[in-house]
Amino acid sequence: MKKWLGIFLALTLVLALAACGKSEQKSESKDTGADKAETTKLVVGASPVPHAEILEKAKPILKEKGIDLEIKTFTDYVFPNKALASKELDANYFQHVPYLNGQIKEFGYDFVNAGGIHIEPIGIYSKKYKKLEDLPKGAHIIMSNSVADHGRLLSLLEQNGLIKLKEGIDKTKAEIKDVVENPKNLKFDANYEAKLLPQIFNNGEGDAVLINSNYAIDAGLNPVKDSIAIEDKDSPYVNIIAVRKGDENKPAIKALVEVLQSKEIQDFILEKYKGAVVPAPTK
Repeated sequence: MKKWLGIFLALTLVLALAACGKSEQKSESKDTGADKAETTKLVVGASPVPHAEILEKAKPILKEKGIDLEIKTFTDYVFPNKALASKELDANYFQHVPYLNGQIKEFGYDFVNAGGIHIEPIGIYSKKYKKLEDLPKGAHIIMSNSVADHGRLLSLLEQNGLIKLKEGIDKTKAEIKDVVENPKNLKFDANYEAKLLPQIFNNGEGDAVLINSNYAIDAGLNPVKDSIAIEDKDSPYVNIIAVRKGDENKPAIKALVEVLQSKEIQDFILEKYKGAVVPAPTK
């Protein structure tokens, strides 16, 4: 009888320990779920270069802050804003302020600038001439069909003495019709998507091609070394984090901007792009 009683007590103890173990596993599972709930997913649309590369550098830093950054790349300037408006993205990082303002005016987007990150000095490239002053009369100048970029391109030409723009205009909004002096009778051809400009340059088309630096870098060009003229670091065309109005105050968006404006990321930009991309001034 004692023997059977001992066996019964032993079995009871084993079952009790097993139940306790299951209870602890459930508790641990619940704790793990709670940890996961604290992670915030953030989906950001970006141009492949340099925007997505900069975001990749920021990704592990954001991970430490409980933010899981997902980067979606776009190779044009239209769909990132459409995706932001349709809430496929939480933010996008590809455009400068004048372009954003133009998009808001054209499409009625309810977007705001959550913070400036970097500047991509735009450059003038030529397969035929080594200096701007070498451009002949009637030179064929190829540029983006994005009107939001025209003021920037024309201002660069004006700064280098090739043209003069109408007095008193906002030069970020200047258009070809605002050129009042054109001593060399330059012929402006603004019929191309910005992403096609590097290939047009490589094909030797035109006498000079004005190329946005993100597309130049993506095509293997070095804006500092390969251009015959380039914007200076004081360019007003700061590339920004754009969000839907009201989202700029969300903790995850604020953390994203803070990390991208940090010294660690600024140093990365300076080291990697060597002047082809420069950090934007921060307050």
